[in-house]
Amino acid sequence: MMRFLGALSRPFLFAMDPEDAHAATIKALRLTPLPAAAPADERLASNVFGLRFPNPVGMAAGFDKGADVPGALLRLGFGFVEIGTVTPAPQPGNPRPRLFRLVEDEAVVNRFGFNSEGHEVVHDRLRKRAGPKGIIGVNVGANKDAFDRGADYVSGIAAFADVASYFAINISSPNTPGLRDLQQAAALDDLLARVLDARDRSHERYGRKPVLLKIAPDLDEAELDDIVAVSRARGIDGMIVSNTTIARSPLLISPQARESGGLSGKPLFAASTRVLAQTYQRVEGQFPLVGVGGVQDAETAFSKLEAGASLIQLYSALVYHGPNLVAEINKGLAQQLEAEGLADLSAVIGRKAGQWAA
Repeated sequence: MMRFLGALSRPFLFAMDPEDAHAATIKALRLTPLPAAAPADERLASNVFGLRFPNPVGMAAGFDKGADVPGALLRLGFGFVEIGTVTPAPQPGNPRPRLFRLVEDEAVVNRFGFNSEGHEVVHDRLRKRAGPKGIIGVNVGANKDAFDRGADYVSGIAAFADVASYFAINISSPNTPGLRDLQQAAALDDLLARVLDARDRSHERYGRKPVLLKIAPDLDEAELDDIVAVSRARGIDGMIVSNTTIARSPLLISPQARESGGLSGKPLFAASTRVLAQTYQRVEGQFPLVGVGGVQDAETAFSKLEAGASLIQLYSALVYHGPNLVAEINKGLAQQLEAEGLADLSAVIGRKAGQWAA
């Protein structure tokens, strides 16, 4: 059924402006009564960051910025959903057009710039949510005009501590000027100290919520060394590798590739997986990783796990492969475990990190 609906809706959606098509998709998910997803193979379940994930495939941040449809996404079969990025105060983001399909490359470029309805509106939706239970992470960011961006991240922890399953600290979007400067060692150390202190202050009341750091793929090895060293010293719970890229391969053929902003989708797979593997080597098992970037089928999902991810996320691939993709990936992962005679995914994680890092 989901495959049929995806095939039916694609021509209609592709005839629309990409941002309008995205809004129409959110509206359809909000209004359509979806049945519960079939349970994933039990071998795909895992305990990560102290949470129990029914399968490793998550919806990446950016799709459901305002927490409009987390329940619908869980019904599609996602093992977890990350909403946001959410900023403290509402802000419109960058002018339109700011979302572009690179159809020939199965990619997307966006320069949204943290368009957000703000903490109050998004928190209210999560608080009143009546959908299925599941893991919902909250991706927090800073307002463009914030004098103290660290304070904005602290505010995000305080605002969503009662409703978030985990937090993602987004300092790697390329569309907010100066934001990636927070990945530099001294700035990152100060930010993580403040964020983790805010998390710990809410621990007694709401329980300990994992804090994950989302990094860019456009890092050299020295920069990655610093980020991992600071993250390990501060004791974060995990990292998300990676955000969109500002790099443009000469192999891209879509004319929209020349648009400024962050590139996601199929062309990001190799670079993001290499950085994932390099991060896995540096982390040395101290905390788990989430692999993002270019996941489009069971094969690429499995490669992320082999490169060092305990969980994976996707978003852009849904534009080209439709809502049935989640079930297809989970089915393919289970089939690969069956073929190798493995009881779960633990033996797979990081086993080819050396190859990918090279």
